Amino acid sequence: MPELDGFDIDAYLASLEPAASIDLRHTVGLVDPLTRADQQSRVDDGLPETLEEVVARYGGRYYKIKVGGNVAEDIDRLTGIAAILDRMAAPYSITLDGNEQYESAEAVLPLLRGIAERPALSRFAASMLYLEQPIKRAAALSTRMDAVAAHTPVIIDESDGELSSFPQARALGYTGVSSKACKGFYKSILNLARCHVWNASGSPRYFMSGEDLTCEPGVALQQDLALVNLLGLTHVERNAHHFINGFDGRSAAEAQAFLTAHPDLYSNDNGQVRLRIDQGRVAIGSLDCPGFAATVTPDLDAAEPMPPAIWPSQRQAMR
Repeated sequence: MPELDGFDIDAYLASLEPAASIDLRHTVGLVDPLTRADQQSRVDDGLPETLEEVVARYGGRYYKIKVGGNVAEDIDRLTGIAAILDRMAAPYSITLDGNEQYESAEAVLPLLRGIAERPALSRFAASMLYLEQPIKRAAALSTRMDAVAAHTPVIIDESDGELSSFPQARALGYTGVSSKACKGFYKSILNLARCHVWNASGSPRYFMSGEDLTCEPGVALQQDLALVNLLGLTHVERNAHHFINGFDGRSAAEAQAFLTAHPDLYSNDNGQVRLRIDQGRVAIGSLDCPGFAATVTPDLDAAEPMPPAIWPSQRQAMR
């Protein structure tokens, strides 16, 4: 990693000061209902099920919105989402997730122009922070992104497969990269150091984002929150608490143990131990503890064994 030659990463890491809380960025999927009128049925587990209900319940300021590659359909859906978010008096911020739905940079431009040109999306457009991985990974690291980046910063996510991916993307006009637990703790640290070094040579423009949809309450959630907090990120994508009812599927004793150890992060909500979200933020001061952000051991005796894997050769033989 020649870009870090001579850089004192130990001193840099020692200078980082984690915060006591962080904003959650709620993900709005392509088929997630926006209003009650969009629902044919309800789960009724006490959690919000529509975007309207999410906004009313959690009061969040950050939203990640997926787009599907059909510009007309995407613009119409974004207009419906903006109509809900625009009811908030407080400022909000959004990120768009292209999710590899576009074949080329040229195919992305009509979406960004459409957002900029539609009056109903004026506040929405002004609230956009960045666009995540719009191009399929097969072409993402061989395509110039300057035209797209002229509208909004662009980050790589799925294409960040190697330690060399972020510098390669930088040369094409990308300015950001995601931190994800599944990509590894050290990779996030190294990419953060790269941003620091590159930004020190000119006006700051390179950045990291926190993306990781399905970190469930417990060790996975806590360790990822501790990581992105160390990185200095002020908001992170988080949605498992929206689809999974707290510690659902785990023992009551385990849920209570996590609540006792981290009463700032969790609460007893109508008999369920759930993530404690206040105005879109979670308190994470209790994650500053011995070990890596967790002192509770999951109840392994209550865990169910995974079904055995069926390899392609076995599947072929079963036919």
